[in-house]
Amino acid sequence: MRSLRPWPQAAALLLFTALPQIDQAAGLVPGPEAAYLKENDVAMTKMMDAMTVNPTGDIDRDFVAMMAPHHQGAIDMAQAELRYGKNEQLRRIAQEIVVEQQQEIVAMRMALGQTLPPSVPAPDQIGATRAASTASAAHSNSAMHMQMNHSGQMSPTREN
Repeated sequence: MRSLRPWPQAAALLLFTALPQIDQAAGLVPGPEAAYLKENDVAMTKMMDAMTVNPTGDIDRDFVAMMAPHHQGAIDMAQAELRYGKNEQLRRIAQEIVVEQQQEIVAMRMALGQTLPPSVPAPDQIGATRAASTASAAHSNSAMHMQMNHSGQMSPTREN
């Protein structure tokens, strides 16, 4: 059985993994940048591996099987930006990416009637404070959930 592979896999792997590793080996990348590049490399490799699926004969399932890891890769890369990035505007964008991509994964899986994995806390950010975890606990008490409406579209709901 032939597996479905995203077209630019080889180019993406070269761009995002091989070149940074060459710079690291040559000692051209400083400590925090090397850690960021290493984390990004892991995210990209995990994403590309997970996007390789065996066709099931169900286009919708195959689409979700490839898109969910693609979205998770974006989440993982955004979390690396949150850990190492300094630009506040980019950090806010990265936070939005995490939320939006998680919602997309949930929406796709729900559209197929797939069960969702249990919720797990996001990895701690470097320098996170106790106040942030308290705010997170307060947020979970009024968490946003997605539900399918009568026309088959996903819509957010609040649980109090």
